[in-house]
Amino acid sequence: MTSQTTTDETIYVIDDDQAVRDSLRWLLESVGHKVETFSSAQEFLDRIDASCSGCLLLDVRMPGMSGIELQGILRERGYYVPIIIITGHGDVPLAVRAMKAGALEFVEKPFNDQLLLDKVQGCLTHAQSRRHDQQAKADIIGRLERLTRREREVLEAVICGNPNKIVADQLGISVKTVEIHRSRVMEKMSAGSLAELVTLCIKAGIHTGKP
Repeated sequence: MTSQTTTDETIYVIDDDQAVRDSLRWLLESVGHKVETFSSAQEFLDRIDASCSGCLLLDVRMPGMSGIELQGILRERGYYVPIIIITGHGDVPLAVRAMKAGALEFVEKPFNDQLLLDKVQGCLTHAQSRRHDQQAKADIIGRLERLTRREREVLEAVICGNPNKIVADQLGISVKTVEIHRSRVMEKMSAGSLAELVTLCIKAGIHTGKP
């Protein structure tokens, strides 16, 4: 078995079959993952909150709440955790529905151990990348919040590609004043160039006026 790169993330296993839960726990713990198991979707909802992070291994067909129903509830509550759907024979159409609803992967029982481990690692990497992007966006938004109202107006005009003279005319200020505000914007945003400033604004979700 190929060794895996483990993290401090938790793998959450939800399956009504005790044998499957035990098997997955052994497999995942054998390569250093932390694992929590649940016999139903409701038990998972009762025990976790929005701070949960890692990866969810979810049986698509269970008594009571199905895996797809759980996906919908997690989405409504704003919980994000990458999901791998576990399917039995004949459940592939359900797995496809689950992936359309946001699951990243699916595996069929009986599954190949290494394939499953690879999919888990891929989901953990995806989750880490998503958190990094969210943290980067929050940092950019923090910089934007340090801008004065006028600096924000200059920023929004500049990233649309307007030269200083046009910005000055639009805002009713002098070109020299635009240059001063523009310099302060670049400094506060930690942008070394207009291209970098535009990139930061796009990451923060600000419309640049570009197609």
